[in-house]
Amino acid sequence: MTEKKSTVSEHLIELRSRLLKSIIFLIITFIVCYIFSDKIYNFLVDPYAQAVKDDGNNRRLIFTALHETFLTYLKLAFFAAFFFSCPLILMQIWKFVAPGLYKDEKLALLPFLIATPVLFLLGGMLVYYLIMPLAIKFFLSFETAAINGSLPIQLEAKVNEYLSLVMRLILAFGISFQLPVFLTLLAKVGFITSEYLKTRRKYVVIIIFSMAAILTPPDPITQIGLALPLLLLYEISIFTVKFVEKK
Repeated sequence: MTEKKSTVSEHLIELRSRLLKSIIFLIITFIVCYIFSDKIYNFLVDPYAQAVKDDGNNRRLIFTALHETFLTYLKLAFFAAFFFSCPLILMQIWKFVAPGLYKDEKLALLPFLIATPVLFLLGGMLVYYLIMPLAIKFFLSFETAAINGSLPIQLEAKVNEYLSLVMRLILAFGISFQLPVFLTLLAKVGFITSEYLKTRRKYVVIIIFSMAAILTPPDPITQIGLALPLLLLYEISIFTVKFVEKK
């Protein structure tokens, strides 16, 4: 009994050590990201700047509260710190779990740990390089010029609202792109099969478009931009689950 308690105690100490390392690295990364928050800001604003640079208007991002820009930089720093810390946090989780696994179990789980940040990065890149530029141009198409003395309708975006939208979309796409990892893990433990995924395809289409409508702004660009890649990832998941079944 004493040996068992000692083993549990060692596991708890190991877990605390891994958590502390992750938190310390997250705090250090947060401080570094806050120092370079203006660079992160310029990077995330670039899709908007590129979309409006040739429209002839003197564009700007505004803030309406004294503390708004400061809080926005804090939010940016935390978002970037989480993004850069994610691989190390996953590595700490792996180092905690790996000693209790057999060799074949390690080989089975390692691809998932690699695929998770890669798929998250792909989702973020899709938002940054394709979805945001298209969505910005779509929203700007509703601007109107002054006609016969009427007041024009022109966008003056708030810096906090714009950056919150970009970060929310990156998170939504990044997490949604984990679909193949999630489904393949369920297949590994025997909860689902490739045949099950095939027969539920029509229901999944409805669920995916409903999720896209909830997670994105109310415009067709971002909703379709999230739904179509998820449908493609679902089809890829059927093949990965079938591969797992053969093993």
